[in-house]
Amino acid sequence: MKDVSLNELLRAEARALGFADVGITHPGAIAGAGAALREWLAKGRHGEMSWMADRAHWRGDPETLWPEARSVIMLADSYAPESDPLEVLSRPDRAGISVYSRGQDYHDGVKKRLKRLARWLIAEAGGDVKVFVDTAPVMEKPLAQAAGLGWQGKHTNLVSRKLGSWFFLGAIFTTLEFSTAPAHTMNCGSCRACLDICPTAAFPAPGQLDARRCISYLTIELKGPIPRGLRPAIGNRIYGCDDCLAACPWNKFAEAGAANLAYAPKEVEPPRLAELARLDDTAFRERFRGSPIKRIGRDRFIRNILIAIGNSGVLTLIEDTIPHLVDPSPLVRGAAIWALSRLMDPEAFRALYRADADPDVQAEWSAAFADMAAIAALPG
Repeated sequence: MKDVSLNELLRAEARALGFADVGITHPGAIAGAGAALREWLAKGRHGEMSWMADRAHWRGDPETLWPEARSVIMLADSYAPESDPLEVLSRPDRAGISVYSRGQDYHDGVKKRLKRLARWLIAEAGGDVKVFVDTAPVMEKPLAQAAGLGWQGKHTNLVSRKLGSWFFLGAIFTTLEFSTAPAHTMNCGSCRACLDICPTAAFPAPGQLDARRCISYLTIELKGPIPRGLRPAIGNRIYGCDDCLAACPWNKFAEAGAANLAYAPKEVEPPRLAELARLDDTAFRERFRGSPIKRIGRDRFIRNILIAIGNSGVLTLIEDTIPHLVDPSPLVRGAAIWALSRLMDPEAFRALYRADADPDVQAEWSAAFADMAAIAALPG
């Protein structure tokens, strides 16, 4: 079988399995990625994501991850939304949840189809394979650019002429030798839409991301309290952020993906903050069974809900917040203090004070009182 024929058969089989696009590169195609990764880590921009540093040697050099591999097949799985994903930001009593996580966990669905494609490849041409989806030490975005699927935009995410910004990436490493296409070139021009829309100024420069300021990092990866100075900019985003993706003009070419059926949201309407604030651990696990949201756990989730409540200006949410002042989790108690200090009359808020043995929670009380005193001291 000629190599070109195998390429064509592979592309056809990938599309039959629901993948929106496929490209092929080789493990040594991203030689500069390792140095860029090390520089990013040295600046501490990975925050608490220690796993990025722990496996940086594999991540930065795919040839060391599996030395026998000769080709890397990169696949794109579209999840383009059918409606404006930022519409929820104008509804402060509702929870903003990133599009990719509104349904079932994509890791499972993508990996299953990657394995089916890998089995087909073995049956068709032999060789060995390994499949990877997100959780492995693989730099999917540089590899996908090298494979011609798109380019890393100024927001560091991959952008495609055909799919815009809305797609997952999966990889199949194989010992088979494939012919490869040229890497994709940058097509952002002078556009800054993704940079300018970021609520927390998480991009120090085009093509650079400081994860410590990114709302996706703050609401998903960060285990402790969210820095006070960044909380107001989070708005009602309680799991991830789509702003930089949604702002990309290339999305006008994106079509709602076939994968939308697999990752379809469980709810048409964004959920109410009041409803989510009442979830205990059992109810949280039940509601988000099979969802990527489940992995952050109930305490971090409620922390995020309370930050959104504090930003909402919706006074009826006070009654759903006060019970969290005695929550078993210090993380939740601290977030409740902040939320109530933003919604309540200072005198009524002070009446709720209770000394807390946890230093972080006590610091939240002190900071809230200090903020109120500063506001009271303003002229007029």
